[in-house]
Amino acid sequence: MKRTHKHIAIGGVFAAGAFSVFYFFIPTIFSVAYRSDEAGDIPVTTATTSEGVALNASLDKLEVKVTHIETPEAVKAIYMTACVATMPSFREKLVHLADTTEVNSIIIDVKDFSGTIAFPATDPLLKDNIGLGCRTKDLREFIAHLHEKGIYAIARITVFQDPYYTKLHPELAVKRASDGGVWKDRKGLSFVDVSAKPFWDYIVALGKESYALGFDELNFDYIRFPSDGDMKNINFSWGEKGVSKGEALEHFFAYLHDALKDTGAKLSADLFGMTATNNDDLNIGQVLERALPYFDFVSPMVYPSHYPPNFNGWKNPNQHVYDVVQFSMSRAALRAEATTTPVLHLGAQRIGTSTLALYTKEAYSRNKLRPWLQDFDYGGNYGATEVRAQIQATYDSGLNSWFLWDPRNVYTKDALKGE
Repeated sequence: MKRTHKHIAIGGVFAAGAFSVFYFFIPTIFSVAYRSDEAGDIPVTTATTSEGVALNASLDKLEVKVTHIETPEAVKAIYMTACVATMPSFREKLVHLADTTEVNSIIIDVKDFSGTIAFPATDPLLKDNIGLGCRTKDLREFIAHLHEKGIYAIARITVFQDPYYTKLHPELAVKRASDGGVWKDRKGLSFVDVSAKPFWDYIVALGKESYALGFDELNFDYIRFPSDGDMKNINFSWGEKGVSKGEALEHFFAYLHDALKDTGAKLSADLFGMTATNNDDLNIGQVLERALPYFDFVSPMVYPSHYPPNFNGWKNPNQHVYDVVQFSMSRAALRAEATTTPVLHLGAQRIGTSTLALYTKEAYSRNKLRPWLQDFDYGGNYGATEVRAQIQATYDSGLNSWFLWDPRNVYTKDALKGE
C-alpha cells in the first residue's frame, strides 16, 4: 500500500465515464463500486464549474467523497486508456502493478483523440458532448480507490485534435484553404483552430470538472497546430495577422494557467520530443521556453522510435534508446535552468544588441521536466532492457520523474523496480 500522501477532500457529485484508445474499442461498459475509508473526517469544500454550478450539491447522498492527494516528489506514472478504465479486471492489473512496483501514479484519458468526454459532464459548456466512446460509470469511485492506495491520479486531456467538437462547431475548426471546409489530417481527424477562444473556455470547463471529479493533476496533450496532412491546403481563420504559431499557442497557455490556477490542480503539458533540443517551433507552435512559465510540469515525448534517422549522428535512434533520452532531457534541463535564451517569448526582454538575439528568462528547476518514455514496440522491440535504459537515462539527466506510454496498456513489469 502506498498511503504516503496527505489527503485533501473536496465535495463532488459526479458519476463518470471513459472511452476509447487507438488500438481497440470495447463496447461493453462495466461498473464496480469502491468505498473510500480515508475520506470520512476530512473537511469538505465546494467546487464549482465555469458557470458556478455547485459540484457538491448532493454530497449527503454520496458514498464516496472526492479527495485529492499531494503530488509525489518523484512521479512515476503509467498511462491508462478510458476504455480500460471501464474494465475492472484490466484496470486492477494496472493498479496491482502500481502496488507492487515503483509506479505511484496513473494517467487516465478524460478526452482522447476522438474528442468524446469520458464522463457525463454537468457544466453547460460540456453537457452536450454525447460522443460514442467508453464511459466509466464509477470513475469517481475508482479515483477514490486509487487515492486509498496512495496512487496519484492524472487526467489526460487531448486538446486541439478534436473531431467531435469540430463536427458540432465547424466554424471553430482549422479550415481547408481551397474551399473553407473542415481540414483533416492523414488519419481523417480534424483540429480546432488554436486561436479559437470560445474553445478555450470549453477546455477550462473540462479541466475544472475533471479536478472536481478527484483527479489530482490535469495533463494537456495535442496542444499544438496540426502537422500531418495537406499543409498546403490549410487555413487558420482565427489567427491574428502577424502572430506566430508559437505566440498564438503561448497565449492559450497563459489563458489556461490563469483560468485554472485557483482550482488547486497541478497542470502539465505534453510536447514533441524534439522541443527538448530545438529552439524553433517545429512548425507546430511548440517551444519549451513558451510552455515552462504556465505549467507545473512539462513532458517532452522523447520516444526513441519517433526521432528521424541520423538524429545527433545516430543512424537509427531506435538502437540508442539511452542516448536519445539522456541527450534530449539533459539539454531540456539546461534550458529550464537557464536565465537567458535565444527564444523570444511573452514578457522577455532582449539583452544587448548583438546580431544573435538573447532574451531574459526565468530559471526553473529541472524537475519541472517529466519525459514520456516508450514502452511499446515501434521500429524495434522494447523489452525490459530498453525501457529500463530510458528510465536510467532520465535519472542520469538529473531528473526524478517519468511517464510510461503504451497505447495497449500492457507494461513491462521487469523494467520496473519492486515496491
